[in-house]
Amino acid sequence: MLYYFFQYLENQFSVPGAGVFQFITFRAAAAFILSLLISAIYGKRIILFLRNQQVGETVRDLGLEGQKQKSGTPTMGGIIIIFATLIPVLLLAKLNNIYIIILLITTIWMGFIGFLDDYIKVFKKDKKGLSGKFKVLGQVGLGIIVGSMLYFNDGVTLKEQLPFAAQTTQENGKKQVFGEAHKSTKTTVPFFKNNELDYAKALRFLGDDYEKFGWIVFIFITVFIVTGISNGANLTDGIDGLAAGSSAIIVITLAVFAWVSGNIIFADYLDVMYIPNSGEMTVFILAFAGALIGFLWYNTFPAQVFMGDTGSLTIGGIIAVIAISIRKELLLPILAGIFVVENLSVILQVSWFKYTKKKFGAGRRIFKMAPLHHHYQKLSYHESKIVVRFWIVGILLAVFTIVTLKLR
Repeated sequence: MLYYFFQYLENQFSVPGAGVFQFITFRAAAAFILSLLISAIYGKRIILFLRNQQVGETVRDLGLEGQKQKSGTPTMGGIIIIFATLIPVLLLAKLNNIYIIILLITTIWMGFIGFLDDYIKVFKKDKKGLSGKFKVLGQVGLGIIVGSMLYFNDGVTLKEQLPFAAQTTQENGKKQVFGEAHKSTKTTVPFFKNNELDYAKALRFLGDDYEKFGWIVFIFITVFIVTGISNGANLTDGIDGLAAGSSAIIVITLAVFAWVSGNIIFADYLDVMYIPNSGEMTVFILAFAGALIGFLWYNTFPAQVFMGDTGSLTIGGIIAVIAISIRKELLLPILAGIFVVENLSVILQVSWFKYTKKKFGAGRRIFKMAPLHHHYQKLSYHESKIVVRFWIVGILLAVFTIVTLKLR
C-alpha cells in the first residue's frame, strides 16, 4: 500500500525522498525491521491473550527431561509469525506482483491448515489433531495451486543467458546478455557447469510434443517439495527455538538467492537464471525472517509460547514455495538439511521398526527416539545445546549453499 502511495506522491507532486520506495533493498530492510518489531512487541500481547483463552499445549509423556514442565505453555504462537509477516508485506510490497500473491496465498492456506490442527488439539482435546490425510490433502492442494500459477500465469517467465557468440550490443550501448522472457520448466542443478535441468524432458518418451505436457511434471515436483518441506518443518518443531531459528537461517539465505535472481546485473555476473520480477519476493522473505527472529524472543528456552502447527506448517510451505519460485528447489536438500534429516530420521525409524517386527517378531530402533533431536535428548544433551548446535550446522549448510553459486 505504501509503495503505491509514495509512487503517487513522486509522480504527481515530485515529493523529495518518495522515490526511495522504488528500491527493493529499502523496502525489504524496512519490512524486516517492522516485522521484527511487531513480533517482538505485540507478541507478548498475543501470548497473554492465548494464555487467557487457555490455549495451552498438552504435552505427551515421552520420558524426556523437562517435558512435564512445558505442559500448559501457550501454543498457536505461529499466529505471531503470520501477522508479523503479513502486515509489513501488505504495507511495503507490490501487491500486484504474482510472486507476492503466491506467497500470500501460501501463508494463509498453510496457516489455516495448521490452525485447524491446533484448534482440534486444544479445544476438542484430541491429541492427534487434524487427520494426517487431511493435512496431506491440504499440502497437495497448495502444491497444485502454486505449481499451476507458476506455470500458467503470464507474469512468471525466465530469461536465459545467450551463448557468447549471440550476445550483441544494443543501440543504447547496453549489451544484450539474456534472451527474451519465456515460459519454462527449467530449474537449477547445483555443482554442474551447465546447471539447468528441464523437467519436461522426463516426458520425452511421448514424442516431439513432450514439452506441451511439461507442466504435469513441474506441478508434481511442486507438490512433492511443498509436502516434504512443510512436514520437515513440522517435525523439527519439537524443542524450544529449533524450528524458528533453523528456519530464519534458511529464509535469509533464500532472500539472497531471490534478490540475485531478480537482478539482471548480478544474475549475469553469477551466471544464474534471471527471473524477471522475482526480486520483489525479497520484501516478503525479509519480513518473514524478521517475524521468525522476533518470535525467537519468546520461543527460546524456556519457551513462553510454542508456534504449534499454525507456525511450523506455514514455515515449511513458505520455504518450499520460495525455493520453487526462484528455481532453487534442488538446493533444499542442502539448505534445509535440518528439515530433511529430521524427516529421514522418522522415516528410517518407522520403516526399520516395522521391518524388524515383521522379520524377528519384535521391532528394533535405529535411534533412541525420532525425530533426531529427541535422540540427542535421550542421550542427556540439554535442549539448549542441541538447538544451538543444530543452528551452527544450519549456518554451515547455508554458507555452503551460497558457495554453490560459483562452485561448479
